[in-house]
Amino acid sequence: MVRWARAATVPVVLVVLISLSGVVLGRIYADGLLLQLVAGAAVLSVGAGAATRRLPSWTVAPLSVVLLAGYTLLALKVAAGRAGVPDPLPEVVRDALANGIPRLLTAMIPIESTPDTVVVPVVAAWLAGLAAHEVAARAGRVLLGCVPAAALYGGALYVVGPNAGSAGRATLAFAALVVVALAVTARPAAGPSLAGVPPAARAAVRGRALAGAATGLVVLLGLVAAVGPWVGGRVSATPVDPRRYVQPPQVDSLDESPLNRISGWALAPKQKLLEVGPSAPGAGRVRLRLAVLPDYDGITWRVGATYRNAGRVLPSPPSDPGVPVKRITQRITVRALTGRLLPVVPTPTGVDGTRIAYDAASGTVIRPEELAPGLSYTVTSAAPEPDYNLLPTADAPSGGAVARFLTVGAGVPDSVQRLADQLADGNGAAYDRAAAIEEFLSEHYRQVPDAPSGHAYPNLSFFLFGPRGQGGQRGTSEQFAASFALLARLTGLPSRVVVGFDAPKAGGPVTAGDAVAWPEVLFDDLGWVAFDPLPKSDEKPRPVEDDFTPKPSTPPPTSEPPPPTDTASASAPPALAEPPAPAAGGMSRAVVASGASGSLLLAVAAAALAVVLLRRGLRRRRLTAGGPAERITGAWFEFTDALRLAGRPVPGHLAATEAAAWATASPGEPEPLRPAVPPAGSDLPPLDELVTAVNTVAFAPGAADDEQALRAGTQAVAYADAVRARLPWWKRAWWSVHPGPLRWHRKVKGK
Repeated sequence: MVRWARAATVPVVLVVLISLSGVVLGRIYADGLLLQLVAGAAVLSVGAGAATRRLPSWTVAPLSVVLLAGYTLLALKVAAGRAGVPDPLPEVVRDALANGIPRLLTAMIPIESTPDTVVVPVVAAWLAGLAAHEVAARAGRVLLGCVPAAALYGGALYVVGPNAGSAGRATLAFAALVVVALAVTARPAAGPSLAGVPPAARAAVRGRALAGAATGLVVLLGLVAAVGPWVGGRVSATPVDPRRYVQPPQVDSLDESPLNRISGWALAPKQKLLEVGPSAPGAGRVRLRLAVLPDYDGITWRVGATYRNAGRVLPSPPSDPGVPVKRITQRITVRALTGRLLPVVPTPTGVDGTRIAYDAASGTVIRPEELAPGLSYTVTSAAPEPDYNLLPTADAPSGGAVARFLTVGAGVPDSVQRLADQLADGNGAAYDRAAAIEEFLSEHYRQVPDAPSGHAYPNLSFFLFGPRGQGGQRGTSEQFAASFALLARLTGLPSRVVVGFDAPKAGGPVTAGDAVAWPEVLFDDLGWVAFDPLPKSDEKPRPVEDDFTPKPSTPPPTSEPPPPTDTASASAPPALAEPPAPAAGGMSRAVVASGASGSLLLAVAAAALAVVLLRRGLRRRRLTAGGPAERITGAWFEFTDALRLAGRPVPGHLAATEAAAWATASPGEPEPLRPAVPPAGSDLPPLDELVTAVNTVAFAPGAADDEQALRAGTQAVAYADAVRARLPWWKRAWWSVHPGPLRWHRKVKGK
């Protein structure tokens, strides 16, 4: 009986050791299914080894692998059923085996027990049980047999990282079980028999053995006390999170700045993009959030989110104390919407019906795969309902925590900065500044569906101050939201741009005409508050010039009267000052005049030579220094400088394609909308490579390469040389020494 108990102790201990790995890892899972599956793998793998102990050792591994395949299929089927995955089992197995490791390390915590997040722990637990039993039970090396279980336990601790508390109790239990296994299976050392030895002698032998064991224990404890602090001082208090080494799902260029899609949707307002179920009884609209754009560099508002694979249950959104939330459940079906961003009512707490990745900072959701017509999912959201009566006294946060929402790109136009200063003047409270910006935009600008896309500094400057007869002061919600957010940041208000849809509360279709962008401002104790700068009526907006007059670039004259002088009045011809007579023995007037003239000519020549050298150095830096994006931007500056030197500066509101088309047209033509290729017979080189490169930098950051930058620079230089060759000789000479390119773009970062 005792012998049988000793033989059964090792398998039982191994099963518990492996199950403890499931206990540790299960702390970052949303339910207990992972622990059950890991414990099942431990029992079956160790049990299979015990059942085949009398078979040849070479047959155990193949039989165990066959059992592992069957158990893995069962585990994946159970996990798929628990998670509501509708895909057929072969597809579930293929996807789980192909993506198990990256999805486990990029999943949002708490992790839902889905097939792709349980397959790796289940397989690892089975293999650890197989190896541990073969070494500990079959080979009789108990301590060595505990190594696979210890490795699995350490791997579980590493995967958990800093995302759960310390596993002190489980670790102590693990160590205690190893000691129990060693103690139960220990055999007495071979030595002289104690048969026939008097009891006193036997007691002396046992006493010496106990004394030796006690001495060894004391020495061990002494080493732990001496070396422990040294080892502990070299171990970080916070474990490393392995998720930092794995790239989470990213949005593509289409979804990186969906603000650019507003104008395209506005041109096809009848296109059905979504079908939504009822979210609340009665009439009215509810806004679905598609993307949050907090980052602006003066060219593009970008998403800048970090998406983590998530299950059906999402972590509770951080809420400001005292702000009530309303639970909303809505069924959404995709019709013609493309990309990977999923529209949801903010802020989602659960999504059922499709696999998703979630960014907790913005509360937005993407689908790892492209959206497809017919995709249907259910969203449960906790919509905040702040008390807007507190807005007039609410403050806007500042400091490093909100620096991201106050950052703007370099080179803010002076006119935009002056407008922000005027709107902030006399409005000390945060809400007063936001309301002033909202009122100014809604009263002075017109919303039109056919306005060109764009929200870079030149586009916003043209929208705010461009002549109405030439398309200025008109835009879609893209320009209204982007202008509000920029002006808000310039007045010290943390702001961001949101893109989404106005959906009917009672349910129904959502069309492209329902797409809208709006700004949000962050307030203390209230969170993000949406503003609506769009016109409130169809009345003709007031001219901007009525309420905002750009100040002159030079300082105005002082109001103090000039000091009295003895000169004649302004109505009389100016008197010429008589030059003083030269001192005796000094140089004559002719010598002084000739010397001054020569010095002036030398100074002019030196200045011209300096400008030529500086211009050449500027071109070299623009086209060769920095990465592909910087060199493409430099090529674009060479192109625009060439047109400016030729007397045909590019209008600020034109996009890259339109600017290139304008550059290839005759001076008397209106702004054309044709490819950036000159007409047949023209001596101007094409600009298509330059335009493609500029659009790549603007709408697909990081996608440009060195070859594309080289082609863009070559086209820009060729075009500039061709335009210069058309000019008269005296204009070509002035072109070479014109100092304008040295200062025209100096406010642009990095140029």
